[in-house]
Amino acid sequence: QVQLVESGGGLMQAGGSLRLSCVASGRTFSSYGMGWFRQAPGKEREFVAAISWSGVNTYYAGSVKGRFIISRDNAKNTVYLQMNSLKPEDTAVYYCAAPQSRRSSKLGSIYDYDYWGQGTQVTVSS
Repeated sequence: QVQLVESGGGLMQAGGSLRLSCVASGRTFSSYGMGWFRQAPGKEREFVAAISWSGVNTYYAGSVKGRFIISRDNAKNTVYLQMNSLKPEDTAVYYCAAPQSRRSSKLGSIYDYDYWGQGTQVTVSS
């Protein structure tokens, strides 16, 4: 059974940085793309970033492009989200997600993912 456990959230002032981590278990991590999503109060869950199984391709939402960086360490079964120049509108619960299909290139939609972590809260104060 695939399990995803996020960590690294917290309270940060605007302009600061945080790094989220997501440790995966239950299958061969290096064969699957990974994604990060977020959900603010009263809003739908939205795509933030994704990385291909090989790590070669990365994808970002327009709202975070140039500020956030997704990366992975296959030796540690971990995907990261480095968040820089944080803004109050980045405040949300951040979720790590994984698809069912090996080496899938479809990583941009909530419907492309089958496994989700429990989420980690990120709060950015102005």
